[in-house]
Amino acid sequence: MSKPNLTSFTDLYQLTMMYGFYQAGKMNDEAVFDLFFRKNPFQNGYTIVAGLEKVIEYIRNLRFTEADIQYLEKTGLFPDPAFIEELRRVRFTGNLYAMPEGTIAFPNEPIIRVETRLFEAQLVETALLTIVGFQSLIATKANRIVRAAEGRPVMEFGSRRAQETEAAVLGARAAIIGGCVATSNVLAGELFNLQIAGTHAHSWVMSFDSELESFRAYAKVYPDNLILLVDTYDTLRSGIPNAIQVFREVFATHGRPKAYGIRIDSGDLAYLSKSARDILDDAGFPDAKIVVSNDLDEYLIRELHMQGAKIDSYGVGTKLITAFDQPAIGCVYKLAAERVNGQWTPRLKRSENPEKITNPGVKKILRFFDRHTQKAVVDLIMLDDEPTPTQPFEVFDPVHTWKRKVVDHAHFELLLAPIFVNGELVYKTPPLTEIVDVVKRSLDAFSEERVRLSNPHTYHVDLSQKLWDTKMHLLNELARL
Repeated sequence: MSKPNLTSFTDLYQLTMMYGFYQAGKMNDEAVFDLFFRKNPFQNGYTIVAGLEKVIEYIRNLRFTEADIQYLEKTGLFPDPAFIEELRRVRFTGNLYAMPEGTIAFPNEPIIRVETRLFEAQLVETALLTIVGFQSLIATKANRIVRAAEGRPVMEFGSRRAQETEAAVLGARAAIIGGCVATSNVLAGELFNLQIAGTHAHSWVMSFDSELESFRAYAKVYPDNLILLVDTYDTLRSGIPNAIQVFREVFATHGRPKAYGIRIDSGDLAYLSKSARDILDDAGFPDAKIVVSNDLDEYLIRELHMQGAKIDSYGVGTKLITAFDQPAIGCVYKLAAERVNGQWTPRLKRSENPEKITNPGVKKILRFFDRHTQKAVVDLIMLDDEPTPTQPFEVFDPVHTWKRKVVDHAHFELLLAPIFVNGELVYKTPPLTEIVDVVKRSLDAFSEERVRLSNPHTYHVDLSQKLWDTKMHLLNELARL
């Protein structure tokens, strides 16, 4: 996959604001922006952060090409040639903090904090929202599906249903972060060193004079990876008996395959898998795997388990790669502070919708864990210059302030890591296998009630007293305007 320069991947109003900042003499004013989401997707209890690797690539290559400059000049929207020269010089010169990929995040927590001049901070908004929003959405959906499978492997099979090629490739990577074991997308496998999986389609079977002939031909090519698609004509009367015939022939001439079994892609998967298991066992192939596909998601997979389906692994496509039931996570990017006379001055967005009121200031996030159970007990958003609270200390719900609890004997982690400092990359991207392990360890730190698929118990994200006081002060000031 090509890696085009994405600097001009931005909404027009970012550029018109940049032009306005330039004309108003505010271009080099320093600002802090937070990227966060307001609600977990899929009615889930958490969100898995993904996309930082591409964010890093994007920020490192932030510069307009000459073709970009010529296009922007032709629009006529930026008539001042001095502004065009400023665009030519654009580079990211500030600081960027982010939650590492695989981190478990919750609503209103900054996933990314950008500290730089307004000129740059405004430009990067659109790309950051797109990258983090999409990959976090797919990683979270994949994780729900994987958890519903209860230990049975899940393969990502969605390339042909994705919204364009890049979505398929990056979605495959995000699905692996979420817990899928393999992808059918060869380019994703090549780019990100992913396990690739797949056998044959119905067209293979249909291209031969008989189903049995097609299975024999496939077994001749791949005798050690022999997963046969058995539902082209009649799963129980034709497909499985023909597959069994070929298994016997392979066992007799080649020996036991490293992997063998059947795939079912249509029909009542619970009934067919149970029937298939009985037939395969009676024929002497109890270790033959049963793989199923066909518009699967976490809800159907859970139902299949409840019905006693005999399934060894799943291939999940459309409803994973498109995040079928919620195609956007709703990330936002809001101004949180500006530097005035050398000091950070908090900024707040007031709204008629209370959930859209932002948290002001330069912030950090601490996640506290019980020292005995090692389970997460609360996330605390604090102003960056606040000291770590001395235990025991009290936390409270930022909306329903009477809801309080005491934190004691807990250790904590800082969730935002420095990625760029003064425009220089200071973060080493971990291998994907390590990110997958981060997800597993992170989820283990939350009680089952908080991560269950349906009606999860809310995990609390609270504000420090100083941050809450700052927010209330700004709201009161704005109310008097």
